[in-house]
Amino acid sequence: MTEIRSRSGRRQNVPEPIRVTLWNEFVHERKDDSVRSIYPDGMHAVWEQALRTHLGDAVSVRTATLDQPGHGLGDGVLESTDVLFWWGHIAHGDVADEVAAAVADRVRRGMGLVALHSAHYSKVFKLLLGTTCSLRWRNQKDRELVWTVDPTHPVARGVPSPIVIPEQEMYGEFFDVPPPDDLVFISSFTGGEVFRGGCGWKRGFGRVFYFSPGDQEYPVYHHPDVQRVLANAALWVAPSDIRGKAYTADFSPTGWFE
Repeated sequence: MTEIRSRSGRRQNVPEPIRVTLWNEFVHERKDDSVRSIYPDGMHAVWEQALRTHLGDAVSVRTATLDQPGHGLGDGVLESTDVLFWWGHIAHGDVADEVAAAVADRVRRGMGLVALHSAHYSKVFKLLLGTTCSLRWRNQKDRELVWTVDPTHPVARGVPSPIVIPEQEMYGEFFDVPPPDDLVFISSFTGGEVFRGGCGWKRGFGRVFYFSPGDQEYPVYHHPDVQRVLANAALWVAPSDIRGKAYTADFSPTGWFE
């Protein structure tokens, strides 16, 4: 076990190394030349590079994609994952309900989830948050400024405020999600819109972090400050323990604790 002390002072014991699975729909990179030119090996390859650069031997990284059997999360992969990254867009509906339910169950038992950009509409994210997760959007090459609103939060460690992203898809309020337990970043856009683009929630024994920058048509994941956020988020959602089952309310007769 490796003990990591967060910037907030909370001690967190995590397996050594943290077992990270990067789940990418991996559709755009294969069918769209414009996306392939930015991410020739897939967006997940850039995330892996970011994690290895910032976290080194503290993480082990593997990838999974939609087209693999069980979406790459079967045969014990999900059960041996401490932190799962999730990116999806045009194929949310192709994700099997049973896989989405298994991911949500694993989070409730302690696994960390980092949901990226259009993963806000994924089955997994909506299952965990329980709302439509709808938002305002526009894809016209807006400049995005990612402002840190909680500089004490571990995900904000070493991140400048603002992160300047020259071109990006606009995501704006209202964002139909439950009030975040942790609000770390708010974005502003050329058109004047704002968005809660860096949010954390506790779900059962697990943590969820949503980070909005990252449309496939722009090289956002190559941005060094965005890569720092991804690494920080992986550490923050990493579990201290993963339970055999989600929390349950048990019948307790009078005197059960005596």
